[in-house]
Amino acid sequence: MREKEFLPLIKQKLEIESLNPMQQRMMATASEARDIILLSPTGSGKTLAFILPMLKFLKPSSGRVQAVVIAPSRELVIQIAKILGSIAAGYKVTPLYGGHKVEDEVNSLAAGTDIVVATPGRLLDHLNRRNIDLLPTRMLVLDEFDKSLELGFEKEMKKIVERLKNVSRIILTSATRSEALPPFLKLNNPLTLDFLGENRDLRRRIRVHRVDSDANDKLDSLLVLLRNIAAPDGHIERTIIFVNHRESAERVTDFLTSRGVPAVLYHGAIDQREREQAVARFNNGSRPVLVATDLAARGLDIEDVKYIIHYHQPLTAETYTHRNGRTARVDADGDIFLLVGPKEDVKEYVEFDDTRYLDPDAIADLSTEYETLYFSAGKKEKLSKGDILGFLTKEVGVPSSDIGRIDVADHYALAAVSRNEALRAVKEARGKKIKGEKRLISLL
Repeated sequence: MREKEFLPLIKQKLEIESLNPMQQRMMATASEARDIILLSPTGSGKTLAFILPMLKFLKPSSGRVQAVVIAPSRELVIQIAKILGSIAAGYKVTPLYGGHKVEDEVNSLAAGTDIVVATPGRLLDHLNRRNIDLLPTRMLVLDEFDKSLELGFEKEMKKIVERLKNVSRIILTSATRSEALPPFLKLNNPLTLDFLGENRDLRRRIRVHRVDSDANDKLDSLLVLLRNIAAPDGHIERTIIFVNHRESAERVTDFLTSRGVPAVLYHGAIDQREREQAVARFNNGSRPVLVATDLAARGLDIEDVKYIIHYHQPLTAETYTHRNGRTARVDADGDIFLLVGPKEDVKEYVEFDDTRYLDPDAIADLSTEYETLYFSAGKKEKLSKGDILGFLTKEVGVPSSDIGRIDVADHYALAAVSRNEALRAVKEARGKKIKGEKRLISLL
């Protein structure tokens, strides 16, 4: 694929005016006959960086798998496939991951595909079932390879790589350095591009605040902190609260929601649809507080995060880096808060800018501008964002200024509607057809 074909799409679809130095360097590697190890901070544009040489490397669409991208999580697979689908004009991209219908994947693979984006387990399952032929594959990308190659994935990865007999180009990406790579990868004279020095620039754009809690159970301190960082009208900018365990995530979310905080839960034990909807509600502003395990530290398509709160200290310096990398993306600034209990020692890799003393009497009534409407149809039912916008404005009478972000998944859609209009919109929508069909429309 030529640059003149995909570069205009990058500007149009991804709203990127120019490539950063790391992306430019990666695009230049397309003409080099060697494998690449790309080390670059979270939020620096690594996904686009490895897609650029891939697009230049691809031959015209043949319906056979030319490139395979392996990522350690469903969320990362979905994000990569979405970006590829928007700019790889003329190529079919098929994501493979757990948590949705296998039949959809089997049908997509049977019809032929050019690029596969997959989690290790799901790809190996399709290989074992002979649903996919990787013999024509010439390029392999391991995104966040430090996770894909760690214990638990390495056995699966070895089996997959053994099936990729004709791969001539391997690209590895990560936001952290690894001690050694497994021998089964058999890299060809690898070139390491190290942009991790850009973490220093990130450090200049974030402020790290210590917040001391009087109690070992820091829930009350967390609530006071949220009230302190909220605007006078109760509006709170997008905030991620990181915890170390799923049970803690559930406990913190239950505590906050019971006190009126517009929070939503995210961890690996909830099903894929719930996770997708949690991210959508966070992005559309109806639930601007996300309580999450470290699963949310990488790969999620999350926008404009202002605050990171470490309810629990991260267990490693790498995790600390990934968590903080969710804010201060591109040229934005961000604030990091670390809640410290009375008997808690601060990890050696944490460097504070100051100690934040909270006003315990802050009584901000935390609120959100939007609520989310659920539609029981999506892309597979031929429903588009335009269909939903037209239905809400014309059939339901919601002013366009009261409609926020609209997300359309395979079999459902979500629309952010102002709190003042949301309940009325649900009532008005009852019994009305959208695109010729009656669909369930409710508050999520």
